[in-house]
Amino acid sequence: MSSATTDTAPAVPAAPSPAEGRPPEPARPAAAGGLKITQQPGPGGAAVAPRAAAAAPLRASVSVTAAPGEPARAAAPAGAGMAQAVQAAQAAAGAAAAAATAARVGANPTTRLREDLIHPDPLLDCLVEVCRLQGVAATRASLSAGLPLDAGGRLSLELVERAAARAGMSARLQRLKLDQIDPATLPVVLILANNQACVLLGTDSHGHARVLLPATGQGAVTMTADQLAARYIGVTLFVRPHFRFDERTPEVRKVKAQHWFWSAVISQRGVYRDVLWAALLINVFALVTPLFSMNVYDRVVPNNAVETLWALSIGVLLVIAADLFMRTLRSHFVDEASARIDVRISATLMEKVLGMRLENRPESIGSFASNLRGFEQVRDFIASGTVTAMIDLPFALLFIAVLGWISPWLMLPVLVAFGLILVMGYVMQHRLHELAETTYKASALRNATLIESLGAIETIKAQAAEGVVQSKWERANAFLARTNVKMRETSSRAMYATNTVTQLVWVVMILIGVYLISLRELTMGALIAASMLSSRALGPAGQIVGLLMQYQGARTALDSLNRVMDKEVERPEGKTFIQRPQLKGEIEFRHVKFAYPNRDDAALEGVSFKVAAGERVALIGRVGSGKSTIQRLMMGLYRPTDGAVLIDGVDLRQLDPADVRRNVASVSQDVTLFYGTLRDNITLGLPFADDAQVVAAAEVAGLIEYVNRHPKGFDMPVGERGEFLSGGQRQSVGIARAVLHNAPILLLDEPTSAMDFSTEAQITARMKAFSQGRTVVLVTHRTSMLAMVDRVIVIDGGKVVADGPRERIMEALASGRIARAA
Repeated sequence: MSSATTDTAPAVPAAPSPAEGRPPEPARPAAAGGLKITQQPGPGGAAVAPRAAAAAPLRASVSVTAAPGEPARAAAPAGAGMAQAVQAAQAAAGAAAAAATAARVGANPTTRLREDLIHPDPLLDCLVEVCRLQGVAATRASLSAGLPLDAGGRLSLELVERAAARAGMSARLQRLKLDQIDPATLPVVLILANNQACVLLGTDSHGHARVLLPATGQGAVTMTADQLAARYIGVTLFVRPHFRFDERTPEVRKVKAQHWFWSAVISQRGVYRDVLWAALLINVFALVTPLFSMNVYDRVVPNNAVETLWALSIGVLLVIAADLFMRTLRSHFVDEASARIDVRISATLMEKVLGMRLENRPESIGSFASNLRGFEQVRDFIASGTVTAMIDLPFALLFIAVLGWISPWLMLPVLVAFGLILVMGYVMQHRLHELAETTYKASALRNATLIESLGAIETIKAQAAEGVVQSKWERANAFLARTNVKMRETSSRAMYATNTVTQLVWVVMILIGVYLISLRELTMGALIAASMLSSRALGPAGQIVGLLMQYQGARTALDSLNRVMDKEVERPEGKTFIQRPQLKGEIEFRHVKFAYPNRDDAALEGVSFKVAAGERVALIGRVGSGKSTIQRLMMGLYRPTDGAVLIDGVDLRQLDPADVRRNVASVSQDVTLFYGTLRDNITLGLPFADDAQVVAAAEVAGLIEYVNRHPKGFDMPVGERGEFLSGGQRQSVGIARAVLHNAPILLLDEPTSAMDFSTEAQITARMKAFSQGRTVVLVTHRTSMLAMVDRVIVIDGGKVVADGPRERIMEALASGRIARAA
């Protein structure tokens, strides 16, 4: 892994600062003649990319000059067609990206935040603009962070609603012609061909439209309606802010957020409405067979009416065919609705887990994973069989009513049995609920033991602890098995009792029917039909009892998931953040106190210091003194118990977490790698980085020599948790990730603790050059790493005990003049 020592870091492609979160498009091949974009000098004489004017003009033009020795090309005139405007915008973006790629590590990082790693996304840019036009601050990062973007890394139409919700906006797609768009609804986003989009600002009586192309950064462009219609694909996106109640609203009048589970179920109410109609027809068709039997025995057989028999038979066959079609259709609709609910709820759960504040993180990952897996029980419960049984239950009253029409005496035993079955199920469910909770907890414990053992299998073998772990596993598994047996026995007794009651009802009906026939109050056909109807009436009740065990498991799982969904997240609904897509890097701690959850002792106590933008500082101290905790607070992973952490003078709690993570690159003490290739792990969070950027980052991290020697290069597998790499190599991957982020704030927590001294010296030299102009906070126990910094802060017992220039602090430590915290 080592390479030649150098005082300068390799060039890392960079880009100019973002224009309100709107990145330039990647460089495109220049046409013959080498078009160049004319730029106006910005502050300090530096060229800057065109930006939207404060007051957007009605007509915008893009001026283009020719390269030396080439004829000048015509500029895009005001009111030119959209294709010309887009081409001009792409040329401007390409020049900006080329200029960004020429930037080197030594440039001021506060003027170029990894915008070269952000690809064009017209739909997302338009959504940002619409939010801005309606007075809602939003950036690309705040709207799209954490969303599963498409293969090209762009926001898809399916994700627009979720992205808009992050800014407190509602989004709705509708197919409309241009002349059908109500001017009162403007601005709206128009979906164009070739994955393009624009914001429609207004129209006039002369057939012109004012549109905003965020990629140009030049404000509104005026074009004819025909030019716009040629690119418009007929889909309009309406985005409006949600109405918000303020603190003066009485508690009883506040609008509560929809439940995460039931809102997903209700979203399929149209499908379930159709299922209900299908169920009605199916249950009506079910009456045909008993009535057919009754008429055959009472009318056809005594009169030998063969023609009537054939007519009735053909009719019944048609009904049976219709019943088969409706059952298939109902099953398809229910399965389709269940699949949609599954996808939506699964996405909601994962988004909740990833957005959860770390102080709310469960202590046991295995137990927590078991709780999340409980959603499978909820999903199975709302699947086809359960929904069908629940829908069929009310129709049992229909069969009972028909029984009453045939003979009220035959209806009585069915009514009694129906009520008895429901009461029996109600009594049984209390015991089932108790057992379901016990089973759920035992399963979570067993799963926690499994996950913990698999993650520490090497340690278990090294310590010869297989017997201890095996014992814990077998005890948990035995208890779970006993509980499952009790639950199945309880459910089985309920089902056996239901079957017994059903059989008794059939016997009682036969007895009553025979007496009624002898009294000439009932016919043989009516008795046969009544027997068939009793089975249909009691069938749904029996199924409900059989589903009680599944219901209790789903209920317990849903309660557990509700507790997960009630945990606080980093971006709570209704919270308005200050949008700072570009941070300078000033960090300040003001009397910060912090204690980890479920801990009585404080990790930090009254910590105060300030790091200027571009300053490089080291935090040193004994193990457990609170150094890593300080870095976690800087990243916003935790919130201080008391006091405040400020970045650029703004309380970290006011900044959007997406903006913070975008401006802060970190190398943790224990670098975590994921199954996949080396490139996948370097570009984690930035999957669209190009080869040049990945190679440059690998050079800074000291990985490039190892990569060059490996036959698969960056495609080499790293294994789960990076088990195919050494500890030092995993740390190099972590450093490469941070370098690739190209952020103005760099946090390093023991970045070379697993490396040899030669490799550490080389990486220290590279990182020192790379960190020029960046805010660096280094945590280390190695004095050799202190060459990167100019200032040292000594932490002991969660308090600052010394702070000053590196040489002076190191001299004071060597002479014993720095006392421990009281």
